[in-house]
Amino acid sequence: METIFRSEHPNPQFIRENWINLNGVWQFEVDSGRSGKAKGYMKEEPVLADTICVPFCPESKRSGLEYKDFMRAVWYKRHFSLSEQQIGDNIVELHIGACDYSTEIWMNGLFVGSHRGGYSSFSFDITAFIHPGENTIAIYAEDDTRDPMIPSGKQSHEYNSFGCFYTRTTGIWQTVWLEFMPKSRIETVRFYPDIQQGTITLTIQFCGTEDFSAEILYKGNPMGNISCSACYGRRTFTVRLKEAHLWEPGCGRLYDIIMRFGKDEVRSYFGLREITLQGRKFMLNGTSVFQRLVLDQGFYPDGIYTAPDDKALKRDIEISMQAGFNGARLHEKVFEPRFLYHCDQMGYLVWGEYPNWGLDHSKKEAIYSILPEWTEILERDFNHPAIIGWCPFNETWDCGTPISRQQDDLIRMVYRQTKALDPTRPCIDTSGVSHVETDIHDVHDYDQNPQSFAARYRPIGETGAFEEPHYGDRQKYDGKKPVFVSEYGGTGLSLHSGSWSYGSAAKSCAEFNERYRGLTHALLENPEICGMCYTQLYDVEQEQNGLYTYDREPKTDITEIYRINTKKAAIEE
Repeated sequence: METIFRSEHPNPQFIRENWINLNGVWQFEVDSGRSGKAKGYMKEEPVLADTICVPFCPESKRSGLEYKDFMRAVWYKRHFSLSEQQIGDNIVELHIGACDYSTEIWMNGLFVGSHRGGYSSFSFDITAFIHPGENTIAIYAEDDTRDPMIPSGKQSHEYNSFGCFYTRTTGIWQTVWLEFMPKSRIETVRFYPDIQQGTITLTIQFCGTEDFSAEILYKGNPMGNISCSACYGRRTFTVRLKEAHLWEPGCGRLYDIIMRFGKDEVRSYFGLREITLQGRKFMLNGTSVFQRLVLDQGFYPDGIYTAPDDKALKRDIEISMQAGFNGARLHEKVFEPRFLYHCDQMGYLVWGEYPNWGLDHSKKEAIYSILPEWTEILERDFNHPAIIGWCPFNETWDCGTPISRQQDDLIRMVYRQTKALDPTRPCIDTSGVSHVETDIHDVHDYDQNPQSFAARYRPIGETGAFEEPHYGDRQKYDGKKPVFVSEYGGTGLSLHSGSWSYGSAAKSCAEFNERYRGLTHALLENPEICGMCYTQLYDVEQEQNGLYTYDREPKTDITEIYRINTKKAAIEE
């Protein structure tokens, strides 16, 4: 029997019962000369040189290859069988969760389509390319972290990992699957909760014309329904819920919804919550909530970008909450929908980010590398209640040159596009260093001295200003927006030769805990600061400043970290 890796449904927010997981052992070959097309690799023959365990990248141990050299191009191929009953009158859609970076797909030797971007999900209608019996799919991916037009996040652009850059991911790194659906179907749905009115508004894109109905449940109990005859195109429905169960930190209360459109049935869920900014406060459901966040970079020792199983995704949230955090910055990586599903279930606050590092923002054409994919990400992840804000850039340094002004235009354009597509959440234009146009003024500060660290932010309440830890003349703090110290700490502990962290490492757990307490309480006790994000949850390769090791074992007394983190914040009073 064939082994299927990561067998769970990859997108719990949009489930049809009729689907097939294509993860497993595929043929694979590195195409160093990028000559595979000329050699006919997209055809049933020839057989590729190696095999790989999809969805794990070839650099990872779990792929079965652990090949860590630069790979400018790679090929995948596999055969799969479909019955006449499966195909029937259905539309058959091929989904790829993520493939880094530029992807081309063939089905039975015929070109299907292409996609550019290493982090967003994409799909193709392959109905016209398949037939009952055995079919052959071939996937070609080009990727090069050294290309200044390819966003690569924390993937190393040197041969080895170094500093805060780690092992690369090439090609497929999320689930590949087939979905079967009727010709008349639900294409997309957006949920807009209103906690004041106790309603949920649905905006649905239909394909075809059919009767539509929806049933909303909370823990199996009916909460509302919709019924509409001969629906087509884009329609909006508002339902008053029988009971209001708010989605809150640590309490991921979710409503289930079953939508039926003719023969099509889609299951989804939503949370009832509202995010607003009130002066310097971050408000969730009308209450000031201090963001006790931790930096999570989404790396795994044996899978690199891909978690070994669904339990590992959930486990990272659990160990964070055990340390007293109520959320995370999902840093320089777009996390898979399955991880966000667990965040939704557990009431775990997260910021959605784009992995802009590796992209040369000084070049005008950089907009074409970020904006199309960022738009796809915003569309895909809009419905997750756990996502409390967006951040498309991280640390875009201002060098005080004409080029930096051009970079300003790029950042401003992406910020405004983000707000146009999602006005329901705050957006930080570029995290840390300096800002162009932002909803929250965030700061990165790795000062290891609790006294000077606290003193830097004390004047906010007195003068409405503070000394920026980094230079930048694009936007000084205006004295009005919420202040969020979105990176701090990074303190090393239990370092090995060749390891890296910020500042001087702590020599013992006691020294680490004392420093951690001083830095963290400086933020919690400041009535003008709305959130913090500690660097980081776990070690990643040579960067060893996590509260846990790379294998997720605690490095210090996590109970003490929990006590420190859960002290009531002054801004919550």
